[in-house]
Amino acid sequence: MSPKVTYDAADAVEVTQGHPREAEMPTATGVDGLGCHSGSEMEKAARMAGNSEMLDQFAADYPQGPHDKPQSMCPAFGSLRVGLRMRRVATVLSGSACCVYGLTFVSHFYGARRSVGYVPFNSETLVTGKLFEDIRESVHDLADPEKYDAIVVTNLCVPTASGVPLRLLPDEINGVRIVGIDVPGFGIPTHAEAKDVLAGAMLNYARAEVEAGPVAAPVGGKSDRPTVALLGEMFPADPMMIGQMLAPLGLAAGPVVPCREWRELYAALDSAVVAAVHPFYTAAVREFQAAGRPVVGSAPVGRDGTAEWLKNIGAAYGCSAEQVAEAQNAILPAISGALAATPIKGTITLSGYEGSELLVARLLIESGAEVPYVGTACPRTPWNADDQAWLEAKGVKVKFRASLEDDCAAMEAVQPDLAIGTTPVVQKAKELGIPGLYFTNLISARPLMGVAGAGSLAEVINAAIANKGRMDHMKAFFEGVGTGDTAGVWEGAPNLRPDFRAQNAKKLERQAKAAKAAEMI
Repeated sequence: MSPKVTYDAADAVEVTQGHPREAEMPTATGVDGLGCHSGSEMEKAARMAGNSEMLDQFAADYPQGPHDKPQSMCPAFGSLRVGLRMRRVATVLSGSACCVYGLTFVSHFYGARRSVGYVPFNSETLVTGKLFEDIRESVHDLADPEKYDAIVVTNLCVPTASGVPLRLLPDEINGVRIVGIDVPGFGIPTHAEAKDVLAGAMLNYARAEVEAGPVAAPVGGKSDRPTVALLGEMFPADPMMIGQMLAPLGLAAGPVVPCREWRELYAALDSAVVAAVHPFYTAAVREFQAAGRPVVGSAPVGRDGTAEWLKNIGAAYGCSAEQVAEAQNAILPAISGALAATPIKGTITLSGYEGSELLVARLLIESGAEVPYVGTACPRTPWNADDQAWLEAKGVKVKFRASLEDDCAAMEAVQPDLAIGTTPVVQKAKELGIPGLYFTNLISARPLMGVAGAGSLAEVINAAIANKGRMDHMKAFFEGVGTGDTAGVWEGAPNLRPDFRAQNAKKLERQAKAAKAAEMI
């Protein structure tokens, strides 16, 4: 045998063998290293750590669907994005380093223009309570009233499961508000609903300030007319269009919640009516109702939706039938004309996790499209009941808390001219030669309300449907290159071992049975 070939003396260097410091400490409540997909184990640990009341409130506000773990990106991205969009608001995360890295990366990918604070931890600081002391120290160091109106501190999965008590942080430091929230993946089903967690917490804080005494007016001044607060992130043109529709009622469009600065929270709470355009903001609705504000669901999309919404807004504010009719007559003919001028022809399946899926489906149907299936990862609430009833009257199958499997099964069964959905749904559609559009970037990032919304979707939808020929050509071109184990180009047959797979499947089945038996004991 020939001697080993070496190129330097690196193999002769003496290496000191050690062990990680974490090995000296017990794992905190058995959760260190687990994540949002650990499901029941993380929730069990959180309840043992004293967070049962918070988790019960999450379960009431955001009821789980058929799956007990998020199928979208980390839910905390929703609340993180809300905080990063607000002026003079700092954001601090407490969680596993890998989670913080991913959240920071995706926040900057989506255009964040400021740093994300991070308080690291290990098993020792988690067990001894030093992590909370580190968080409190970092908040004190950050609380500069010249720079910030508020600091948002967010517990991710592991600190929540370990019971890190953000509620013990001071309410304010040097005049800077401190808002602590828990956004665990095992308690919040979608990142859309995590936006509500922070929006609700901020509204609760602002409502307490209003009740305590005078507060600052919005930078742009107070409206000369009663306002309608708009609940849910929407395309920038939509609030302006809504404002035009409200003018005949003697109303104006108020702040959009989640807000862009702290003062807008006061103006939102001062609004005469709240429009729950996105229906999953349960915690925010609770704060508005506590402030005595009536809440109206659905949104002014399409002709039918706009007519009904204006009627409901008018009733909530106490407008006369003549005022409502005037508002309807001022906008409905233009919407009907825009819908007729930009028809959509084809069968479309629609799914997503933004919360506006039912609204988009209404607009597509009024534009002429056939929409047999709508799936949303968000839950059924009183604020989307009218949309559900309207769609089902048109023969649409509406699926709340839809899973990826539900959406893909519907798309495969219907074989539509176009599939609108999340990334994996669109990927699956294109594999089948069906044109697909990503809901978040290509659909929800367009105006939906009033006349502007009536013609906004037709161009992109019709162009995508017209791509069917190209999809068929690409499918034929790549046909035969293989899928799964045989994907790619092989000079010979791949070395498949189905016997190994069968053996491993039996092993996993035995482990599942043993775990089930242990639960029964």
